Amino acid sequence: MQVRQVMTNDPVCCTPDTNLRDVAAMMVEYDCGSVPVVENYDNMRAVGVVTDRDITVRTVAAGKNPLECCAQDAMTDTVVSISPEADLMDAIRLMEETKVRRLPVTSANGAVVGMVAQADVIRNVDNEDAGLVVREVSRPTDGPNEVNQDVRHDS
Repeated sequence: MQVRQVMTNDPVCCTPDTNLRDVAAMMVEYDCGSVPVVENYDNMRAVGVVTDRDITVRTVAAGKNPLECCAQDAMTDTVVSISPEADLMDAIRLMEETKVRRLPVTSANGAVVGMVAQADVIRNVDNEDAGLVVREVSRPTDGPNEVNQDVRHDS
């Protein structure tokens, strides 16, 4: 099964200068915990990801006023993404390796075309694989920003 078969198409995205309040409102409106940050809405090239946890850890806990911050202040600028043509098992492995619950799905030129979440994977794999995904992705990390390198996986 390919990632494209289970991903959310055309996910909500923001740009680096989008106000964090607007990003949080997107998360509420679209019922998601992660918003890809794109260079601009013309090329849709992924430059980062903002999660609900990023907003909490990088702004609120750091003593910054999130109402005065924008996406680039909270985003993780390491984009861990996967191709829509990749096998779903590759998405599972990538989530395990990088300890993320959601992956932007990007085209060959880096444009965001979808999102695949842990829940999407679990609904579409057998129980043994689903348990492995939950266990590995949920394992505590060494810190708030364990992923420190650019990772791009296209299969």
